[in-house]
Amino acid sequence: MIVSFIIVALNAENVLNNILSDLEKQTYDHKKIEVVLVDSFSSDKTKSIMEKFKQKNLNNFIRVVILDNPKKILPCGWNIALKNSFGDIILRVDAHTRIPTDFIELNVKTQLEGHKICGGQVKSILLDESDWKKCLYIVEKSSFCGGASDFRKEGENRYVDTLGFASYNREVFEKVGGYDERLARTEDNEMHYRMRKNGYKFWLNTDIMSYRYLRSSLGKMIKQKFLNGKWVGLTLSISPKCLSKFYFAPFTFLIALLICIVLSATVTKVFLVALLVVYFAAAIYSTIKCVTANKFKPTFISIPFLFFILHIAYGLGTLVGIIKIPFWRNKRENLSCDEIQNVKNILLKNKYIRSEQVNE
Repeated sequence: MIVSFIIVALNAENVLNNILSDLEKQTYDHKKIEVVLVDSFSSDKTKSIMEKFKQKNLNNFIRVVILDNPKKILPCGWNIALKNSFGDIILRVDAHTRIPTDFIELNVKTQLEGHKICGGQVKSILLDESDWKKCLYIVEKSSFCGGASDFRKEGENRYVDTLGFASYNREVFEKVGGYDERLARTEDNEMHYRMRKNGYKFWLNTDIMSYRYLRSSLGKMIKQKFLNGKWVGLTLSISPKCLSKFYFAPFTFLIALLICIVLSATVTKVFLVALLVVYFAAAIYSTIKCVTANKFKPTFISIPFLFFILHIAYGLGTLVGIIKIPFWRNKRENLSCDEIQNVKNILLKNKYIRSEQVNE
């Protein structure tokens, strides 16, 4: 099976060489891999790194193509890549990812077993092992702060609701179309919801592993959580059913906190104290669960407070997103997404071209 290996990158010069090096070391036959690299108008050396990789590997893979994503956001980049992919399997990873040498081989093997969508576990890794970075790693990995997805957990092979860095049989996109370009951060949620609606299942093969670099600072993590929350709020106006109720836990906590603050100023402080006691009891319990497998560091004391900060950032983002819905939806380009059908049409056209080439 031919594999279209896709990377969409924006200002990824510090990490892009790592994933490209991993790609060169794959055990799967390189003559059955096409590499589709999409640069989202980076201001650093990202595109230059892609071009050097292409020159180096002109005769190593079936094809190496570099494309531009002028709109910069991920779903637009994925759609550009899909429209220029000819593989039987579409396999997409982030630039901030590392993959073992058997990553593509195991995905293809799982596809050949009859799973149209499959993937493996995704684990966070650190660029350096400082005590503070280790603390951030524990927070990010915790199920109390967003690490509850099945593909982040240990366990047996099984069907799950969603996957990270998955491989898709080409048929899947030919049926459901492209990504919704109105959604800058929840495009996977909406796409996977459409796939499930069309009868496709997500198979988790725990033998397949990939690794994603953790955000390098607390400031970047706060920004990430805020923007994730904001797009959860905005997505309510387009595809509310694609969002799990767990996405709204930080928002619910934030609203409860604001109500208790108002009550403490006007009626009684009992509710505020009770809410904070319950929250930090849960945060401390989660902290203890997370750090028992690690040698204690003084920075670990900050973990419950980091939970609080990131939950507030996510909840505030959701609140901002909900408030912005009427203004955001009034923009003409946010009323529909033609690219969903456009990608489908082009994929079907490419399928016809491929069949003609085979017959020749």
